[in-house]
This record gives sequence, structure tokens and C-alpha cells, in this order.
Amino acid sequence: MKQLNLDMQIPHPPHSITPLACAEEPPQRLESYGAAALSDSELLALVLQSGLRVEESLSLARTMIAEAGSIAALSTWQAGDLRRVSGVGRGKAHLLVATIEIARRIMIGPAQVAPVMDCAETIARYMAPIAHALEVEKFWVLCLDRKGRLRKLCEVSSGTMSSTLVHPREVFRTAIREGASGIACVHNHPSGDPSPSSQDIRITRTLREAAATIDISLIDHLIIGRRETDPTGAGFYSFRAAGVL
Repeated sequence: MKQLNLDMQIPHPPHSITPLACAEEPPQRLESYGAAALSDSELLALVLQSGLRVEESLSLARTMIAEAGSIAALSTWQAGDLRRVSGVGRGKAHLLVATIEIARRIMIGPAQVAPVMDCAETIARYMAPIAHALEVEKFWVLCLDRKGRLRKLCEVSSGTMSSTLVHPREVFRTAIREGASGIACVHNHPSGDPSPSSQDIRITRTLREAAATIDISLIDHLIIGRRETDPTGAGFYSFRAAGVL
């Protein structure tokens, strides 16, 4: 009978060892070092990993971040944008959009106690995470109770990359529907510079006149930008502070 040579090299089965498996994979790195130690691609790969091998999820994550330009820019994508990336189906797109929305709500803070919107700084601090990295202008109405506490945040308009259109009718219809005693209006400038345009000034003056007519207080109108691209360094512009309201 032929004797088995125990020194003979036995080949490994296919896929038993991959180059990635020789180093720590994202799940192991997460357990060993915590989420803060992971790169953007590794964090995204963990969200995408269902149904994929680790190396596949990492490759897909790197592709998505490269196409978006950054992880922050990716956070502005909608489900339809995500599904245009090869390898991202409906389920993964919905999961990513939901994950991003959870992160936004965490940044806003706990909702158990409604915040008092009594000054421009408070309103800007509340709205900055919501307006962060948006590529189009949006217009929001913060509906307030008699004590200035936030009842509801309502988006009333979403425009192009350079402009949004809002009519006082839409603003105050929202305020009346929510039973607001006062409102604060906010819109963003995707450029990051919150300096008002002539259209912004006209809209604010029209809102001021409409508020006086229907006896709903217009607390302020803010434009949200970014500190690094704001000539004043504040990151927002207040029409009340500027004397328009």
C-alpha cells in the first residue's frame, strides 16, 4: 500500500484565505478599537455588508465615496442617487437613507423637551445639522407656541442648486395648520455664504407684512451657511439682527 507523505503541501480550498483576511477586517477592528478608529470606507462597508463578502462591501463603499467626493457629500444623496451605483439595490439604498436620517436626528438632539427658539444663535444651532451639506436651497418654517417653544419644523419649499421660491401663503398656511403663535423662517445657501440676495430681502419684507396682517409673530428669518465660507465667520445671517424685522 502506498504510504501518505505527511510533508506534502496540501492546497487550501478556494477562497479559504484572501489577502483581506490576513489583516483585521472592519468587524474585528470595530470590536477591538471602536467605531472612531475605522475609516469612512470601513464604516460604510459595515452598513453595506449584508449579502456581500467583506472585500466586496469595502470595494463598493470606496466606489460610492469616490463618486460622491466625500462621506459628507454622500449624506446628501437620496435613494434614487444611491441606486444608480452598481451593486446598490432598493434595500441597501433605503438602509443608507434611513441611517443618514438617524444620524441627522441624533445631531439635532433629544426631542423630549421642545427647545425655546428665542434668539438667532439658538435657531442657527438647531438648524445647522439639518441644512448641513445640502446641495439645493430649502425653506423651513419653525412653528412655535406662545412661549417660543418649537411645536413643529416644516419644510415648505425645495429649489434648485442656486435658488428656492417661497410664497407667504405657503408659509402662513403651514403656521395656521399647526396652530403656531409665532414662526421663525430659515433657508440655506448651498454656497456656504449666508449673505442675503435682493430676492431674500424682498421675501423677508413680504413675510413681515403678512405676519402683521394675520397676527402671527415672525421671530426671525435666518439664512444658514457655513462658518468657513461666511465672510463674518458666524455661519448664518439674521434679518432681525440686521434690522429688517
